[in-house]
Amino acid sequence: MKKSISVIGSANCSEAEYKIATEVGAEIARKEGVLICGGLGGIMEAASKGAKDAGGETVGILPSADKECSNNFIDIGVVTGLGEARNIIVALSGDAVIAIGGELGTLSELCFAMKNKKPVIGIGTWELDKSYCSKVNMITAKTAKEAVDKAFSLIQ
Repeated sequence: MKKSISVIGSANCSEAEYKIATEVGAEIARKEGVLICGGLGGIMEAASKGAKDAGGETVGILPSADKECSNNFIDIGVVTGLGEARNIIVALSGDAVIAIGGELGTLSELCFAMKNKKPVIGIGTWELDKSYCSKVNMITAKTAKEAVDKAFSLIQ
């Protein structure tokens, strides 16, 4: 079975975050991984675009019951009708999680992933203090390649 990486981040992102998310998606595709995301805009769109441009496969876990809400780079849209509750599905569907930037939805996905012992790599995302949880296990990365390389090394 192919390895999959969930890429999480906000629908509202900066140009710099969009660029790095595009690079993350492309790196996942180059390693023949499947990209999983929330299927909408911003970080999700950028990562999906990067993966598609590099010949990869993309899955969008959609908040609505309508496949048409997905971005144009999603191959498989999984409709949930769950709204933001779909965040747990996004977080747990990947073998590892890469977080880029993000708002409170991203924070919820980070928490679900870490609680379920998924490898989590962060690029410019939430900084979680071990005083809140002694088992915080997020690894930081500075570049897309570094993040994807770390994710794949942790799941091999």
